[in-house]
Amino acid sequence: MANKKTITTNSGSPVNHYQDSQSVGDRGPLLLQDYFLHEKLAQFNRERIPERIVHAKGSGAYGKFTVTHDISKYSRAKLFSEIGKETKLFVRFSTVGGEKGSADTERDPRGFAVKFYTEDGNWDLVGNNTPVFFIKDPKKFPDFIHTQKRDPKTHCKNPTMVWDYWSLNPESLHQVLILMSDRGTPVGYRYMNGYGSHTFSLVNKDNERFYVKFHYKTMQGHKTFTDAQAEEMKGKDPDYAQRDLVEAIEKGDFPRYALKIQIMDLEQAKTFKWNPFDLTKVWPHSEFPLIDVGEIELNEIPENYFQDVEQAAFAPANLVDGIGFSPDKMLQGRILAYPDAHRYRIGANYDSLPVNKCPYATNNYHRDGAMRFDGNGGSSPNYYPNSFDGLQEDENYKGQPYELESNVVGYFDRNDPAGNRNEDDHFTQPGILFDQVMNDQEKQHAISNIVGAMSGISGPKKDDIINRQLCHWFRASTTLGMGIAKGLGVDVDKIMKDLKH
Repeated sequence: MANKKTITTNSGSPVNHYQDSQSVGDRGPLLLQDYFLHEKLAQFNRERIPERIVHAKGSGAYGKFTVTHDISKYSRAKLFSEIGKETKLFVRFSTVGGEKGSADTERDPRGFAVKFYTEDGNWDLVGNNTPVFFIKDPKKFPDFIHTQKRDPKTHCKNPTMVWDYWSLNPESLHQVLILMSDRGTPVGYRYMNGYGSHTFSLVNKDNERFYVKFHYKTMQGHKTFTDAQAEEMKGKDPDYAQRDLVEAIEKGDFPRYALKIQIMDLEQAKTFKWNPFDLTKVWPHSEFPLIDVGEIELNEIPENYFQDVEQAAFAPANLVDGIGFSPDKMLQGRILAYPDAHRYRIGANYDSLPVNKCPYATNNYHRDGAMRFDGNGGSSPNYYPNSFDGLQEDENYKGQPYELESNVVGYFDRNDPAGNRNEDDHFTQPGILFDQVMNDQEKQHAISNIVGAMSGISGPKKDDIINRQLCHWFRASTTLGMGIAKGLGVDVDKIMKDLKH
């Protein structure tokens, strides 16, 4: 019999259950987080060649991650195994809402996705330059993105539908405030932080589980454009961020970021003031301080932009042993949505492209589909089990079973305030950000930016939308609400009456 080899996912992670899907109990429903089930079925669905929306414009670079501190007490992931260990990586930066021809200095979140090429498969840390997001349930994502794109009638950007949506979804307030601050217009990609944003989990060699948030802090210092500077740069050089990244790396001024983590144990997660898996919330650093892990350095621009930057495909589903998921609803939705978007845009065999391919062995029975250029498994069997190739499941990667808080299946209101989760508290954290974190100049700029953006609201529902959004601002911070209301020329007494009701 041939030498035994491990079955892996397309990204190189060993498969521990090839024929059994993960379920709630032996007779219960299947779980969305069983990524290999989705990978296997989605690959099968695309074996026949059929008759390519966010983060469209981006920049990318290769580099390395170097471990500087020991976190083995939290994770057994091999890329963290020893101080000084280096792992090759690829980073793609992007704006979110604009098309490929849009300007790099638009007021927009910035994507910050990192692909680590580890010996246990590729780990994709797919995040933004903000620690939170606009929504907390994946069912809302298509509607939210529609408001950030173009009006279906005029095919122009429409501030009315943007603010209508935000005013009807106060969970967005935290991210909207960050977006409307100077953080919404960073000076290129070298001078901003990155965040995994979601809550993930770490598992150590003793199978102890911890919840984690990933931060990558710029080591170049923070620089932001004012709204006026960003507008000016849109006309002078719409490709400013791309040009800045390329020129810095080509002259040897390599961008660096310090990778840090926040850790929350399972008991802390049960008593935390907010839902620790809510993507619209942060974990206060005073309670969960940053822990140093290592450094990211970007030191190589791809020889061909399209080959590597345009075809790069990142997916939160791509994890490695020692790093896991959490009940974060947005994360759970992205596990399925991202790989499916890549299969639609690039093709079923996107993981075989050089920028996405795991540099270590991958073994499975996925076959055929569009653009299969890697030998397609040759003459080896395309089914399992078989009597010929010796592939098998790897018992070393089984992981540990864990309990969920509930076994009740249903559609639960994401903003239900029941219990101690404060799910409907959309105002405390943005209030802290404005009142306690921002300095006077940052506050002034945020108010000015919000007034400028909300001044674009028009139509018969203009007053309703403005008043509804103003109520959210007042609930976060009276100073913030008063500043915006004054800038918009709104009757503050009426707003205060609405707040009382």
